[in-house]
Amino acid sequence: MLKVIRNRLEQGCRTTAYPKKPVQLYSRFRGLPTINQDCDPAIVRQCAELCPQEAILVEEKKIDLGRCTFCGECAQVGDGAFVQFSSSFELAAANRQDLITDGSLPDLAAHSSAHFKKLFGRSLQLRQVSAGGCNACEADINVLNTPFFDLSRFGIDFVASPRHADGIHVTGPITRNMKTALLATYAAVPSPKVVIASGCCAISGGPFYGSKEIIGDLASILPVDLFIPGCPPHPLTTLHALLAFFKA
Repeated sequence: MLKVIRNRLEQGCRTTAYPKKPVQLYSRFRGLPTINQDCDPAIVRQCAELCPQEAILVEEKKIDLGRCTFCGECAQVGDGAFVQFSSSFELAAANRQDLITDGSLPDLAAHSSAHFKKLFGRSLQLRQVSAGGCNACEADINVLNTPFFDLSRFGIDFVASPRHADGIHVTGPITRNMKTALLATYAAVPSPKVVIASGCCAISGGPFYGSKEIIGDLASILPVDLFIPGCPPHPLTTLHALLAFFKA
């Protein structure tokens, strides 16, 4: 016990002060894109041709963050003449259409449901469902339970049983083999309940978009309340989304 106390005194508090204090991520992090609306259409088309996700809308000069894997290929064209990625990790949206962006997103806190805040503002229990993912999204969700993020200090926890949950947090492209299990898990959650689509795979199919082996679009089979883009979403992206949507 004395060693534990001494170690705590030596180490101090390692938990991040976010959201009370802003966090600046490393320079290589690709967050919310900055889009040049005055860019030469030829460069925009070149970016669209390079995009493996077909996430760039040429005519509108927008990017679909629900499809984007943040590979950064478009930012290499013309030294970022059309797209550059900022370090902003606040990427989530309450509406799927809002993820098709010209470089700005609506205030998530203003677009969240007051009903959800009243119900889950003090305590939110989620059942995480990996619907055929590669485990990247799941790994970064697990990071939120470490002492650095300490998700439970906000009254948010991931639970083992859907019967103890207020909603489901879905990752992966929803393979056909996982569809039945996903729907059964959703049905087991008592109402009222929330559905969160986390990562581009759950939102649009991600790199597996178009495959006959996946459902891809979670919103096509369940009513999604919160979309968290990324491949995978940074832990701070997920943390911001949960706090802004349910707490702010």
